[in-house]
Amino acid sequence: MDAQVTDTQADTQVAIVGAGPAGLVLSHLLQREGIASLVLESRSREYVQQRVRAGVLEQGTVDLLDELGLGERLHREGLIHHGLLLTLDERRHRIALTELTGGRALTVYGQQEVVKDLIAARLARGGAIQFDVEDVRLDGLESEKPRVRYRRGGVAHELRCDFIAGCDGFHGISRPSIPPGVLTVYERHYPFAWLGILAAVAPSTEELIYARHPRGFALHSLRSPELSRLYLQVDRNTELDDWSDDRIWDELRLRLAADGFALRDGPVIEKSIALHHSFVVEPMQFGRLFLAGDAAHIVPPTGAKGLNLAVADVWVLARALAGFFRHADVDGLQRYSERCLRRVWRAQEFSSTLTTLLHRLPDADPFADRVTRAQLAWLCSSETAARAFAENYVGLPLGHFV
Repeated sequence: MDAQVTDTQADTQVAIVGAGPAGLVLSHLLQREGIASLVLESRSREYVQQRVRAGVLEQGTVDLLDELGLGERLHREGLIHHGLLLTLDERRHRIALTELTGGRALTVYGQQEVVKDLIAARLARGGAIQFDVEDVRLDGLESEKPRVRYRRGGVAHELRCDFIAGCDGFHGISRPSIPPGVLTVYERHYPFAWLGILAAVAPSTEELIYARHPRGFALHSLRSPELSRLYLQVDRNTELDDWSDDRIWDELRLRLAADGFALRDGPVIEKSIALHHSFVVEPMQFGRLFLAGDAAHIVPPTGAKGLNLAVADVWVLARALAGFFRHADVDGLQRYSERCLRRVWRAQEFSSTLTTLLHRLPDADPFADRVTRAQLAWLCSSETAARAFAENYVGLPLGHFV
């Protein structure tokens, strides 16, 4: 049974802070194990469900959603990719992802759509989610009964629990609740950003296109048969007002150019700037608080790993919590950080290397440019290199690092 919340005080086994993919998937995994949980979210349900984020799902993420009975709409509306295209000097090379990985593929399905499915199923199954909570505070993290204090609708609440899962993102309250000096922070800021658009136009290709161009990186992605998602490398200090729709389409045509390729354009319905940032904290836990997803790590979007890493984290955490509540086994909880960080650092290496290879770096000299070209040429000509790339891009099985 899930927690029944009173006006002022309640109990549950696991308090989950944040109703993004990490928190919601964890709530479903715990429900499957018969572990009670309550999800707390500072935003409204409408805001969370409309928040546009990445949408490239690894095979392991799709398989897990299927196991949880959450894949029906995903399979009906998602776009499966069996390969991707790399463009260098207007020459295009295909990486055959499915062929190189023994049948695995990527599915493009917007994160907001994943969240809609997770929320609807959670509530339909009697799960507990509270939206629009305020003034969240985490107390007693080293005690056997930590507490989450918050306000909702003007009423003060205290939630007593056995464990807290901090799934509230990079700017959430969970990580700052850990005392100073406990966490070691590793981070890197990249000297560029992505200007992204969502356009009401049918995609110009059936597979993702990554393009390295002297003017900067470009990416052609897909969201649905009617929606295209495209990105341009721009300076970190770029203002959206500096880029008209016409200028964006002209630049995309230039950077994505290749023999026989025609880029379709259409109305731009969303425009944004995203900085590139790598970030990891160690450990990902303190006392009875466990961090997951963006609360513990950020990867550059080039490798499409963010959502998938969050799902992998909570898969590890759910198994550890099940071991504790079933058998009083604390080994899984004690080794949570160690197990998650193996995958996190693998993803960081892959994402940062791919980012460096494909982007124009402001301080790159001609020698570095030639080295980068040699690396990309090897990727496009060596089956061994292509297979290693494909395995990392499609994603290693959830149990690979456990």
